[in-house]
Amino acid sequence: MRIFNNKKDLKDCLLDYKTNKKTIGFVPTMGALHQGHLSLIEKAKQKNDIVVVSIFVNPTQFNNVEDLEKYPKTIENDILLLRSASCDILFSPSVTEIYPKNITSEKFNFEGLEHQMEGRFRDGHFDGVGTVVKALFEIITPEKAYFGQKDFQQLQIVKKMVEKHHLPVKVKGCPIYREEDGLAMSSRNARLPKEQRSIAPFIYKTLQKIQQKFDTKNISEINEWLENEFKKQPLLTLEYFTIADEKTLKSAESKKANKKYRAFIAVFAGSVRLIDNIRLKN
Repeated sequence: MRIFNNKKDLKDCLLDYKTNKKTIGFVPTMGALHQGHLSLIEKAKQKNDIVVVSIFVNPTQFNNVEDLEKYPKTIENDILLLRSASCDILFSPSVTEIYPKNITSEKFNFEGLEHQMEGRFRDGHFDGVGTVVKALFEIITPEKAYFGQKDFQQLQIVKKMVEKHHLPVKVKGCPIYREEDGLAMSSRNARLPKEQRSIAPFIYKTLQKIQQKFDTKNISEINEWLENEFKKQPLLTLEYFTIADEKTLKSAESKKANKKYRAFIAVFAGSVRLIDNIRLKN
């Protein structure tokens, strides 16, 4: 595996591959890698000649400074994992490499996707995501890029950015990778105290029950049921739950036959914020 820290050397390397008609798959990460990331790399390897992974903790997508400071940095272990996954190239730039002048976000119009769910609780977050992903796409110019569906709103926003800016990359959403007990795999899971970690799988179990209830219950009944379930869990605090249209991400009040729906949830386990979602069959 080759490791690059600056844009120029990486671009020179990738130009050689492109000249030889090699296809490039890209997996952007913020490090603290786990099996979920490795599953994205595996998908990328199946469909591309060369796989590039980036590790960059992007400061502009954190609206909470403490969250940025606490974000785990495990670069030595990450490199070992990437080598074990047969990653071809790691791009691990400094903040000044990505933001040479000011650490500020570009302003985007995601046609309303940015105002739903996470956007209501994390001001400016998706401008930060759009800024860094656009910069990485322009540096790496991959044919395909791979994102996990745990951050489904982010996935839809990246697709919208690619469409609006006419970027020549296909954005691929990959299934949520879960722990054996169902908890969506996340770098944040390592920060969970033992007691909260033991109860955290309740989030996914509840989503599975909602998936079943969606056949027979209306949305207001499901919302009320879920809120009552979380009131019984003193170690978990519900931030939001919504059933939304997959395309617009707008919360639905009633089911329509020609729409695709997904249930989205954000929960605090102590000070650790966990998100998850599940596809609903209509």
